[in-house]
Amino acid sequence: MPGVSDEPQPAGAPLLDDLMPWSVPPLRLGRSWVLAPDARTLRARWDALVAAEGAERERLFRPSRARGVRAGVAALPGQSTGTVRLAREAGPCPEPVRVLHEPFDEQWLLPDHRLIDVARPELWRIADDRQLFVLEPGYVAQSAGPALLAGAVLPEGRSPGGRPGRIRPLYRRPGGGEPNLAPGLVALLCDVYQCNVTPEDVLAWALAAARPGPSGAVVPLPAGAGTWRAGVELGRGLLALQLRGARGGEVPRLPGGRRPYVRAAVPAWPEPPVYDPETETLHLGAGQISPVPAGAWEFEVSGVRVLERWFERRVAHRGADGLEALGPAVWPQEWTSELLSLVTVLALLAERAPERAALAEALAGSPGPDAGALRAAGVLPPPPSARRPASVLDHQEEGPDGQFALL
Repeated sequence: MPGVSDEPQPAGAPLLDDLMPWSVPPLRLGRSWVLAPDARTLRARWDALVAAEGAERERLFRPSRARGVRAGVAALPGQSTGTVRLAREAGPCPEPVRVLHEPFDEQWLLPDHRLIDVARPELWRIADDRQLFVLEPGYVAQSAGPALLAGAVLPEGRSPGGRPGRIRPLYRRPGGGEPNLAPGLVALLCDVYQCNVTPEDVLAWALAAARPGPSGAVVPLPAGAGTWRAGVELGRGLLALQLRGARGGEVPRLPGGRRPYVRAAVPAWPEPPVYDPETETLHLGAGQISPVPAGAWEFEVSGVRVLERWFERRVAHRGADGLEALGPAVWPQEWTSELLSLVTVLALLAERAPERAALAEALAGSPGPDAGALRAAGVLPPPPSARRPASVLDHQEEGPDGQFALL
């Protein structure tokens, strides 16, 4: 977030990589046409693929070393997609699912293992209505922006700055079972701060206190219980904003006089956004949205301005070829609604940057348990098993051509 990046770190503060030991690299889709900002586009692309035959189907698919139309691939856990070779596929489109493509950019994905080079099935096995995902964006020196993001939908893990990020589920098992935390960490924090500490509290603290670093996000711990409680409260607020009303929470809103509205209709295909700070207006060609607080326009992740990148991804199909070229003929109304929601979330997050800066200052002046103390308490280093996915295969999964996968 603006104003809170690359600050000096308290010496010896633990890394998130040690506190949340199990992490997964980003998904590798292998072909961009399996992802789109709207579900209708994905259904149109699928229909075009299965309508083609032979060499034309293979050309449209865009084979890679990992996937081709004749490859045999098991279904993704939890997804009722086909497993017949794509060369013979003639069925309906798999039901698109919502994923986090890049920070703050939710899009739709065809959750078909035959289409995705590296889908990370271990993540799909634990993606349910209790799971929360932490996204650690790729580190970019001297860039403004948050060290961590969190959400309820599965992240693709892409980092707009180019360097791969890391995905860390809060729970290692379905149903919120077995937190992805160093064994003994919660008990130690309960003892140090003399209060009940939950896995969600640890996540909230990390969102509020984490700072980016070249070796990964650093998560300093406080000396006193008061700072801990304040940081957890701040982090829970940040999490609620990023969830955008998911899990029964309230949809983020700015006060009535500050809510962004469409002041001039967005044209069929708008020009790239231009921001006027004096009038707080976002111009999309002839379209106008205001008020757009400067904090929302300037909000960056990994050195990339979120609103500009969000717009770029929605016009990417124009000028593309193959299945990637299939997309809306005109700018959909729902994209404008999503843009208004995104402006609201970014503005509210930017407003809390001073609180995060104050917390960082408090931690620098009065640091708490460092990595050495956690090692002395037996919390660090986490055991090797904590860095691997848990065994959650308690049911059969469908393998290639409808056979059951060997577990």
